[in-house]
Amino acid sequence: MSLNVLVQMDPIDRINIAGDSTFALLLEAQQRGHRLSYTTPDRVSLHGTDVVAAVDPLTVRDQKGDHFTLGERHRAHLRSFDVVLLRQDPPFDLAYITSTHLLQRVHPETLVVNDPASVRNAPEKLFVMDFAELMPPTLISRDRDEINAFRETHGAVVMKPLHGHGGAAVFRVLPQDMNFGSLFDMFAVTFREPWVIQRFLPEVKHGDKRIILIDGEFAGAVNRVPAADDLRSNMVRGGGAQATDLSAREREICARLGPELRARGLIFVGIDVIDGYLTEINVTSPTGIRAIARLGGPDIAARFWDTIEAKRA
Repeated sequence: MSLNVLVQMDPIDRINIAGDSTFALLLEAQQRGHRLSYTTPDRVSLHGTDVVAAVDPLTVRDQKGDHFTLGERHRAHLRSFDVVLLRQDPPFDLAYITSTHLLQRVHPETLVVNDPASVRNAPEKLFVMDFAELMPPTLISRDRDEINAFRETHGAVVMKPLHGHGGAAVFRVLPQDMNFGSLFDMFAVTFREPWVIQRFLPEVKHGDKRIILIDGEFAGAVNRVPAADDLRSNMVRGGGAQATDLSAREREICARLGPELRARGLIFVGIDVIDGYLTEINVTSPTGIRAIARLGGPDIAARFWDTIEAKRA
């Protein structure tokens, strides 16, 4: 089966192919004989009832510095594609939300992965609160009294923007921390939405596990260990990748999430688990595929396309 696939992503010339999961998906799709096209969110338009985009035929190769070739750009109706990969990175702002509204108009006739309405309705640090019993104590707020009361109860906390990504602006706040007032003021000026305040988990020093689920089923995992002088384990922030397997608790978390992910059409999801606690459910543009494969783990890109081909069949 040959599929006509469009990827909507950030500029392809700027990606780091060594760790980019979108690129891994494109390599596998091309190897299977699927036809690839490429666009960016700013090139997608709603013309009456038609969703159209300026697209480029795309060829990819696993060669740093020479990883893609684009064909002649042309205007295409998104309904002419079998699959659209929604793979632009956050921030999850109004531009991202608008993109999901446009893509929703062609789904499911054209299979958009992940389901754009579900992506819109499942912001990563809010959707996870549906499973609060699996999480460390967590507060979503920008009210200073509420935050201080939470800190009094739980001691050291992590404070981060609600719609942040890649470990940006993540801080540990200690009890009686003299920096808290300045940090509160900075967040209040910088972020209009509430923030995430979460009990600090000291075991993060041993790793923050990224677990990939394909259509609600466990597909692979990597343990991301922060650098000695950093709280954050994100690989884009210098976290080290280690091979890993799932504990019984982590398998329980996957089993708990799976049915809801499938029901929402969230086919490719990355969850984060620290010391047996679920901290995030990443649905916009999860990553980790290449690190898992490099460490001898399963071929998640192949499993992804097996799933997509079965759905399109």
